[in-house]
Amino acid sequence: MSTATKRTIRTVLQGAAGLAVTLPAIVDAAGIPETLPWVAGTLAVAGALARVMALPAVEQLLDRIGLGLIDEKGPAS
Repeated sequence: MSTATKRTIRTVLQGAAGLAVTLPAIVDAAGIPETLPWVAGTLAVAGALARVMALPAVEQLLDRIGLGLIDEKGPAS
């Protein structure tokens, strides 16, 4: 897998985690009641996703599947 592809996949994952972190503020700013079942479920999933993405084990998993932060060729010059 090319480095560009790895970076694209990681960016999508990080974007999802970023959205998960900001989703409660978005819901609050939009005035959507948090007690609606679909909103509550979405917020719960978003919170879980943000928490899971922060775990060191996730970085280890990404390393195992070839999406680790360190490129095989070393740091860019």
